[in-house]
Amino acid sequence: MKERSGESVGVVIPARDEEASVGEVVERIRGELMETAPLVDELVVMDSLSSDGTADRARRSGAVVHSVAQVRSDLGVYAGKGEALWKSLFVTSSSVLVFVDADLTEWGPHFVTGLLGPLLGDQKTLLVKGFYDRVLDIGGEPSTQGGRVTELVARPLLAMRWPELSAVVQPLAGEWAIRRSLFERLSVPVGYGVEFATLVDTWSQHGLAAIAQVDLGRRGHRHQTVHDLGLMATEILAVADSRSGLPAPRQVELAQYGRTAPGGWHTREVPTWERPPAVTVA
Repeated sequence: MKERSGESVGVVIPARDEEASVGEVVERIRGELMETAPLVDELVVMDSLSSDGTADRARRSGAVVHSVAQVRSDLGVYAGKGEALWKSLFVTSSSVLVFVDADLTEWGPHFVTGLLGPLLGDQKTLLVKGFYDRVLDIGGEPSTQGGRVTELVARPLLAMRWPELSAVVQPLAGEWAIRRSLFERLSVPVGYGVEFATLVDTWSQHGLAAIAQVDLGRRGHRHQTVHDLGLMATEILAVADSRSGLPAPRQVELAQYGRTAPGGWHTREVPTWERPPAVTVA
């Protein structure tokens, strides 16, 4: 299908402090989809300001590694997933991009081939979202629930504001694929809002027929704390507000309570900034 379509394929792995897992992700994709079968043309890890050996581990495993701080340093840098994906546009050239998280513990290279299928098979498909059973922390049991922020924030937002997208099982899935020609023309939130924004913007500009979703089986990954999920949820709400025509505040601070913090409270700045479409950047 790739040969017939004439497309080139790039796999981009955003990573921050994922030394323990990024190596296996890179090795399996490189071994099965570059060396055994010539499907993937570019395998890139975007190191998002890691404080551990993520970059070295990924490089030893066979990936091309770029630091988000060094890619277009003239544009500054943000610490966030969306920033890493946006900057990957400046260091890749493939016509189709597949994004895979670096913290996967139960997965397979079929994540990549599954996401590529609809793009290589139909030129009208522009965006492909993955969904899967998630492996729970307790007992390793799979669940069809898409995650706490997905089920408590993202899907309710779709039901209320974009009901046409209600059938998207996991709008925040970290495994997805997109045509470069589309992604480079979208505004990209620098943080965790990138998946939600890309989904809504693709629908609003190109309609539901441009979007596909693929059942990838099951997925295991490192789970985040409730406070980190609160930050993520706030980012999703900010993206939803901006796509609904509501004025976005210049700065958002999320106060969270914990007995170990001085006075019980600590405040975190929510990254609500967005990068402009990459094609508009000189």
